Amino acid sequence: MENEEKKNRNKGGRPAKIDPAVHRYSISLNDEENARFLTLFETSGMHVKAHFIRACVFQKGIKTVKIDKATMDYYMRLTSFYSQFRAVGVNYNQVVKILYQKFSEKKALAYLYKLEKKTAEFAVLSQKIISLTEEFEEKHLKK
Repeated sequence: MENEEKKNRNKGGRPAKIDPAVHRYSISLNDEENARFLTLFETSGMHVKAHFIRACVFQKGIKTVKIDKATMDYYMRLTSFYSQFRAVGVNYNQVVKILYQKFSEKKALAYLYKLEKKTAEFAVLSQKIISLTEEFEEKHLKK
């Protein structure tokens, strides 16, 4: 009876896994193979080498993540340009308001005419940027 109680007594600690991974295998790679393995591992985006090897062995598909620096740079520049474009729109409204407050109507209309010409040039530039962006997306982002 005492033997049975000692056997069933809880020792504490971490609970045992239902299906523990206890079988281990070892492989040896030369320098070239190791470099190739590490490259594949890094491009897979996985964090654990054992999980990567298991996925390769059982053909679960290897996920590769490619980051195109040119695309990221283009995106960042386009984002900053868009914020500047919005700032120009806000400034445009402020300039028109100040023109009518500070100058006579005739002088304000003359300045407004010049501003209107520059705005038209800006709109043409904006259309070119939109067309370049669409062209870039077609060539590089659609795969």
